[in-house]
Amino acid sequence: MTEMAEDLVSYRLTDGIARIAFNDPKRLNAVTEEIGVALHEALLRAADESRAVIVTGEGPAFCSGANLDAAVDFLSEESPDCGGQLERAFNPAVVAMRDMPQPVITSLRGAVAGVGCGLSMAGDIIICSDNAYFFFAFGKVGLVPDGGSSWLLSKAIGRVRAMQLMLLSEKLTADKALDWGLVSKVVPDDQLDDVTMDIARRLARGPKSLALTKKIAWDALESDLQSALEAERVGQRDAGLTEDFGEGVRAFLERRQPHFKGR
Repeated sequence: MTEMAEDLVSYRLTDGIARIAFNDPKRLNAVTEEIGVALHEALLRAADESRAVIVTGEGPAFCSGANLDAAVDFLSEESPDCGGQLERAFNPAVVAMRDMPQPVITSLRGAVAGVGCGLSMAGDIIICSDNAYFFFAFGKVGLVPDGGSSWLLSKAIGRVRAMQLMLLSEKLTADKALDWGLVSKVVPDDQLDDVTMDIARRLARGPKSLALTKKIAWDALESDLQSALEAERVGQRDAGLTEDFGEGVRAFLERRQPHFKGR
């Protein structure tokens, strides 16, 4: 990660919780390819050393999409490839959020736009400030949805509602996103950080089976019932072999809270 990119994507590890944040509030955390690469590197680091992950943005917005000032260079090219930076930076970041064993919380306030929509929806738990809104603004600049939005949005709220948002470039408020099943929770803006951290602490104290739960849940989105049943069977076998399972049973029998170690 270059020094500049490191400044624009902050990383902090506290009590097993990795907090990764876009850190360019003056531009409402508009992103470039370099920032996307830095995000991916931060996610890989978190996968190695954390037990829960928060992805958020500093300042009044989560991410306002691509930095179009930086995109002007594309216009001077004979055959510009606007998809190249997706392949090199943002697609790997979305896949990393899905594939890492740690549960990922996306904590959102203000603008969640463009590629920021896909990154936000890749979270396992999505928490919104009451001032957050989603804006699939791609049609406004003659581009198509990216960051996994076409798949993640349709899976979450259905094809018809997803088409409405993507084709008409309509904004979706936090409250309506909750009503449509796109987000997990909406809280007052001044409570967003505390609520996010409280949930992250709960996850960081959780058993290793959370990683197995995450995997089978994501896999189920692309499988049939029989495949899901088989995945659950394998996952339950693996969970039963962990130290945390033994601790959970003992805690239940002794009528106390379990002390999981994530192994």
